[in-house]
Amino acid sequence: MRRGNQTAVTEFILLGFSSQPRMQAMLLVGFLTSYLVTLAGNMVIIGLIRLDSCLHTPMYFFLSSLSFLDICYASSIVPHMLFSLASGHRTISYAGCKAQMFVALTCGITECMMLALMAYDRYVAVCLPLRYMTIMNHTACQVLVAFAWLVSLVLSVVPVFGLPMPFCGPNEVDHFFCEVPAVMQLACANMSFSETVMFGGDIFTLLIPFSFILATYGRIAITILRIRSNQGRRKAFSTCTSHLTAVTLFYGTAIFMYMRPRASRSPAQNKMAAVFYTVVTPMMNPLIYSLRNKEVKGAMSKVINLGRNMFSRMA
Repeated sequence: MRRGNQTAVTEFILLGFSSQPRMQAMLLVGFLTSYLVTLAGNMVIIGLIRLDSCLHTPMYFFLSSLSFLDICYASSIVPHMLFSLASGHRTISYAGCKAQMFVALTCGITECMMLALMAYDRYVAVCLPLRYMTIMNHTACQVLVAFAWLVSLVLSVVPVFGLPMPFCGPNEVDHFFCEVPAVMQLACANMSFSETVMFGGDIFTLLIPFSFILATYGRIAITILRIRSNQGRRKAFSTCTSHLTAVTLFYGTAIFMYMRPRASRSPAQNKMAAVFYTVVTPMMNPLIYSLRNKEVKGAMSKVINLGRNMFSRMA
């Protein structure tokens, strides 16, 4: 427990960036490039799914929802990081810090649940193919996505707004952005109860969905091994590999960040892990889901050919 006089916090200083100009320039270029790729890639995925009727299936409905979520996730963090690097102003207001924590945490929890929903969609498609369109109808998909967002909003309120955090200063956050664990370290009160609540929330939002995904894919693997046709096994397996790659990338770094004992955490490791699940994962998901997906590549080819035909007519 930290001791000192409580102060009225008006702003935080973000110390996660290097003080070397060359490193700052490299970070600025890297984050800007990744953000533009994230926006472009996910908007392309959303556009293709909306335009091509062949992609109007539950699997691609969840994929478009994930792409929208990734845009929101990256946009809650990266623009302020770019502004800090470009301007040299590393401060963020108390209200801005609270808002950033709330939006980023909401998006992170929603992504955990969205990946679990996508695993369930694959389970129904592979294990219950004859009932797939009945179970995963359009209304059910909309309700599941809306439920994921609603639960995430509720779960984000408690750690961000419901827990008292008196600060004694200095209000220096050793991170790229306002993340709940990094800000909690600045509290001067006894935070054991808050940390217990956070750990319970981490189990509910990380370990339970991840365990559900593992159990789901265990059942899918058993079903695939029972398929006699090699072509059928390859087709069933190919529909799951992209999702498994995204799950590994996101959950691996998130669990490494949030489920380790506090004593074993270091600021450098925390920042590296946070970059992966807030910057790298939203950028990589469009590539992961499109490079090995024949239907997405087919829809993209249709759009490219249509654009060529329109251009040739105009010329």
